[in-house]
This record gives sequence, structure tokens and C-alpha cells, in this order.
Amino acid sequence: MLKCILLLLSEYYYEIAVSHQNEIQEKVKKYEVQVALRKIPECAGEIKMESEPVEVVLDGFCREETIVIADLPETVSMLLKAGWYVVILYHERNRNQTFGPARYAVEDVFSLEYRSYEEAFKRLAGLPWDILETDRLKVRESTVEDVDDFYRIYKEPSITLYMEDLYQEKEAEHAYMKAYIDQIYGFYGYGLWTVVLKKTGQVIGRAGLSIREGYDLPELGFVIDAAYQNQGYGFEVCEGILAYAKAELAFDMVQALTDARNLISRHLLEKLGFVFRKDVPGADRTYQLFTVKI
Repeated sequence: MLKCILLLLSEYYYEIAVSHQNEIQEKVKKYEVQVALRKIPECAGEIKMESEPVEVVLDGFCREETIVIADLPETVSMLLKAGWYVVILYHERNRNQTFGPARYAVEDVFSLEYRSYEEAFKRLAGLPWDILETDRLKVRESTVEDVDDFYRIYKEPSITLYMEDLYQEKEAEHAYMKAYIDQIYGFYGYGLWTVVLKKTGQVIGRAGLSIREGYDLPELGFVIDAAYQNQGYGFEVCEGILAYAKAELAFDMVQALTDARNLISRHLLEKLGFVFRKDVPGADRTYQLFTVKI
């Protein structure tokens, strides 16, 4: 859990940040997150602060609960090697410098809202993002630990009647999920997510948005555990995802493809406002293409 935002800055940017520290703290204080500001003098050789190594400056901060914003290449390199969660801060004094392989960078730290810090922290820490909540459901990014629940859901024959199954070997599915988290969530910021029943914490399905090769529109996909079907969960989660797609991802049109024999999914899509466009031939079945303007 994110508990501290540490700005570890050069002398130049430290002076700028001092006048904005309260502004940064104000944006995160209701989340009980501390904002700390430290200065790293730029000097030849080892980077130090007040004649102390950076490691000493970091004493008292918990690596697992802190995200560090840094603007000196040497500082970033040292932090990454030590396993800290680091975001590069670019400004007019360091744009031509070479930084280590940090995954995130910002240019205006003073305008960032709490969610930006939290999402960067979770991505760097390998924690799933919380996507949205409905009255009864929570939608979050999937984890490798969810794979066992997916096998439980997919073992019901009716689930894979109209859609692809998981890998036969669980190790292969684990590897696929690890790559999916890094390459799909990490690149697009969206994908197929895990659906959780808020009341019990039970994983009851998957739903989300993806890009299908050969198509331009984001595609809605969903599957609900057979034991939880016919209770309105499919409609509830898909309605929430469409609202999220419009408000957070700025999509204005979404598509869905369903097996032509899958009358239940077709009925759900029509209830959500989707309109049938055309039949699409597949390798072993015919799909129906639907779209909806959101």
C-alpha cells in the first residue's frame, strides 16, 4: 500500500518543489499519504546529501510503501538497483541526460492527483489496479493468483461452448497471465479484468476491453461463473465497463463479437444497447459483430 511520496531532487529542482510541497500534500492527504522532500546536491563522484550517502537519506522510509520521484540519473540508477519504485522527473535542466530503465516519468509533478501516484506505485510493485465498482461487484486487474479461480469457472462445459478454453497446463496459463499483466495492462492500461463479488470477495468471472487483431474498435468481453448466472451480474458489470470506457478511456464506440449460436450473450448485448452489424466468418464458427455508441 502506498504510504509515502518521496521527492529526491537536485538542488535546482528542490528549491522549486519547496514552494509546492503543501500543494502536493493537499492532493493526497485524505488518503493518509505522506509527502517528503529531500535535496541531493549535484557534485562529482558519489551523490551525497549534506555529506551523507543517499542510502542514509533513505533511512526511515519503507521501500515497499514508498514511491520515489527523482531527477538525477545517478540517483535513479542507484534506486533502481536497490529495488525502489522510481519515477523520473523531467525538467529543463535534465532533458538531455541519460536515465536508467525506469518505467515511468513525469514532467509536472505538481499537477498529479493521488490516482496517478497510486497507479504508478501499483504497477511498479506488481499490484493490480482497481478499475471500478458497481452496487454488487468490484472489477480489478487480474493476477496470477486468479488463475485457480479461472480454472474453476472454465471447467463448466457451458462456459467454453462458445469461447476458447484456458491452457491445459496451468503453468502455461500462469506464464500467459504474467505476460498479459506486463504487456497488455502495462501498455494499454486496460484489458480483460477480474470480476469479484464485493460481499464475499469471491471471483465470479472476467470482463473487460481488448483490441482484436484486424479491428479498430475496443471489444467488450465477459464471462460469468455458471453458479452466478441469471442474477444480473453480467449486465451489471458490462454496463459499468461501458461507462468506464467512456469516462476514463474516452472511447465513444465499442464492439462485441459473439458466437452466432449464443443467444444468451446476444440478448445481453441488445439489452446493453448493442446493434447487430454483420456476420463474421471464423476458423470454426460464425461470429456476429455488434457495436454500441457510448
